[in-house]
Formats: sequence, structure tokens, C-alpha cells
Amino acid sequence: MQIIIVGAGPSGLLLGILLAKKGIQVQLLEASHELDKNPRAAHYAPSAVYELNRAGVLEDVKRDGIHPDAVCWRHPDGTFIAGIKSRFDIEFPMVCLPLDQLDVLLLKHFLAAPGTEVLWNHKVVSIDQDEGEARVHVETPDGKKTFGADYVVGCDGANSQIRRSLFGDLNYPGETLQKQIIATNVSVLNGVHKPELTVKVYYDFKKFGYWDSNFIIDESDWYMAARITNDGLWRVTYGDEWGLSNEEYLARQPARFEKILPGNPKPGDYKLVSASPYKLHQRCADSFRVGRFLLAADAAHLCNPFGGLGLTGGIADVGSLFDALAALKDGKTDDSILDKYSEVRREKWAKIIDPMSRANFRRVCLDEAESERNEFWALCKKMEEDDELARQMAQGTNILREDFHEYLTAGAA
Repeated sequence: MQIIIVGAGPSGLLLGILLAKKGIQVQLLEASHELDKNPRAAHYAPSAVYELNRAGVLEDVKRDGIHPDAVCWRHPDGTFIAGIKSRFDIEFPMVCLPLDQLDVLLLKHFLAAPGTEVLWNHKVVSIDQDEGEARVHVETPDGKKTFGADYVVGCDGANSQIRRSLFGDLNYPGETLQKQIIATNVSVLNGVHKPELTVKVYYDFKKFGYWDSNFIIDESDWYMAARITNDGLWRVTYGDEWGLSNEEYLARQPARFEKILPGNPKPGDYKLVSASPYKLHQRCADSFRVGRFLLAADAAHLCNPFGGLGLTGGIADVGSLFDALAALKDGKTDDSILDKYSEVRREKWAKIIDPMSRANFRRVCLDEAESERNEFWALCKKMEEDDELARQMAQGTNILREDFHEYLTAGAA
């Protein structure tokens, strides 16, 4: 079996590693000349950690990352509302590693696996297929080329050319939320001046009582602040006015930080490592399979980032698709298993990812969600006293996984 994966992001690389370990030849095509360096997700829930372990990369992720141990919700003045602290040993606890670092790690593992290849500056422009092969037509530094394989998997993100080629440029059912967010990586510094010596130390969010992850609740000044490395790097994702240009959002960033962050830091008090404005979407493709073409992760579905269900859901797609393709390779099923993949993963989005991510976002920034928030705060309080409930909630994202073994006999030749 030969597979082409389009997109060298975390989902494409992780799928490639799993397939290569199964003895499947994998060719990965990436439109860019390098990995994406923009600030994106950083937290991997237990269901995602399970897949990282299956791929044999978890120990490296744990070595380079951190294990966040608490999440809380606060008023704009920092007053604590409710929180959840980790107090149990579970098999695959959440781990945090900035996605650009994870991509580097995954690329290393992918290239070390047999039968793998990455082709940079290879932009898919069109596709076609017949009963025996899927083909992608690609712009390369050496001109247009065509590549073929048994199956092509689109892991090429929200603007997926594979999805657009299958369903049309404007066909991605769902909506764009009328909220604007800006994701930043920031090291906040505090200058301490002494005669003949200037010492800069990392400004400590925790001196304001902040936990590893903090959601600040407000109609206009909502934000999330989360520690993402051991050396003082924090992810700050905040809201701003709708309808401005990216340049305007970036110009407004210093004033926004001074207003919303604890201690009201000015630009000289922190180091802004990166910033990226982006819009929020709740969308899902009509199908994740069309013949020999398959979709996964952001190419297949989108949600807002609050709760980390976009990346976690994408990695769950990867696990399910790997199980389906591996069973097909081993002759344990026919290709109807790929229809089941599409059915299962779309259902996971509709029943879990979409409603949960919407609820997470409403709690942070909508005044009309007060009753919903109060119910959630009560649940947090109950978890402080109910160990079994707390343990179940800590592993809650495992519901995104699916055991495909039960579907094999139905499709077996």
C-alpha cells in the first residue's frame, strides 16, 4: 500500500509515522518550504497523548514539554472563580509543548522511519482518481508534476486544497463566529535596576495567583493565559474588536496587554515572541471520504480553540484513520471501513467537538451564558469532593477515540 499525505502539520506527520511503522510507504507533500512557525495549539489531552504514545514519540514530547496541573477561571481583576487541579495519576496525562516544537520532533521521527519522503514547495493544485489510483497534480520548483498512490489523505489545514477540490472552494459547512482572537507567545519581563547591573527576570504570572492555565471571563476583555514551557513562555490568547485588519490588531496589542494582563505591563516589561490574529470557525466537511481521497483534522473540521478540541480532535482522526488503513492493508476489511471512518469522525465532531467547544467559548466571553457558567462552576466544586468524578473528567477526551476493531468483520472480504 502507498499513501500520499498532503500537509506537513502535526496531523499529517503523526499519521505518516504511524503508517510507516506499519510498513506502508508514505510520501508527504508540503506547499511551504518549511514547517509552520505561527503560535498555535500547545496542549495535548489524554486521547491525543495516547496517539503520541502509539507513534513512539511520547517520551520525546514529555522530555521537551511540561505537564500542566491546573486550570481555572477568573474575573478580569484576577479574582478566582473556580478551578480544577490534577490530583490523580492517569495513564496518559495532559502534556504541553508548543506546536511548532512538536512539528520539529514529529518530522525527525517521520524521516527516520523507513519508506518515507517529504517534498517541500510542492503545492497541490488539482486532483483526480479512478478505480485503481488517486492522483494529485502539483506545482513544484521543477514545474508541474503528478503523483499517484492508493489513497491520498488531505491533512492540509483549514484552507485544504484537497477538500476544496472535492467539494468546491466555498463549500465548508458551518459558520464563522463573530469574534476575533489574537494568539501570542509572550515572555513577560520585569526590569530590576542596580548600580552597574541590570537584571531581567521572567515576570511571574503566578505571583498574581495564576495557575498553569487561566481563562479570564469578560464580555470584551476575555483572554486565556497558559504556561507552555518551563523557561517562562506563556501563551496569551485574547479577544479584540471585530472587523479590523491584521496590521491594526497587531498595532493595538500593546494597549490590550496593558489593559487586560495582571500588573498592566507596558511593552518594555515583556518580550513578545510571536503574534497571530485569526478568526474562529465551527465547520465540518460533508464527508471525510470521497473515493480514494480522505480528509483529517483541520482539513475536515474546525472549532474554536477554547478547550483544545481542534488539535485533540484532529489527532483522534489520525488514530482512527490509521486503524482503518492498517486493517485494510492487513486484509481484515474492505474499503468500506473508510466510509465508517468518515461516519464515525463526523459524528464525533457533531456530538462532542462542536457543542463542547462552543460551550467552552460561551463561558469565557458571553454575558448571556451566566446560568451555564454557574452550572459549570458547581461541577468544578463537586469535583473537589468527588474523586471518581474528577478522575473521569481528567480523562474526558478519551470519548473522542474509537475502537475500529468492532467494524472489521462487517467489512471483511
